[in-house]
Amino acid sequence: MQQQTRVGVPPSTVVVGLFVILAFGLPPISATDQSNFVGGDPTRPDSSDIRALRLRFEAGARSNWHSHAGWQILAADEGRGRTQARGDAIQEMTPGDQPVYTAPGVVHWHGASPDEHVVQLTFMGGPAGASWFEPVTDDEYRGR
Repeated sequence: MQQQTRVGVPPSTVVVGLFVILAFGLPPISATDQSNFVGGDPTRPDSSDIRALRLRFEAGARSNWHSHAGWQILAADEGRGRTQARGDAIQEMTPGDQPVYTAPGVVHWHGASPDEHVVQLTFMGGPAGASWFEPVTDDEYRGR
């Protein structure tokens, strides 16, 4: 009686199979898979001019008056903050509030509230650069 032997897959076959998958990708996705978007997948425009920061201002701390060459969006991630465009009313910022948009060239300041820190999310776009002006006085900061 002849004994049958079991033959394993040679390691070279496994290596070739992995090479094919890595070089050419997996087989096409089945027709049942769908996009996570309706109306087509979005494209990714160049975003090399977008910058993001998280800044922590302690209670009472604020920037000087300044303007940016590009736009800026501010939001509070934690605590309570303030911002003001020159000549406008002070805007309070708390987590969950509407973010505050500042157009290029608008002179403004931002920082924490008088009695609470703020972790501020800052998004900037367009040309980099800022023009700095005088400090915000205590009366301006307190809305007087």
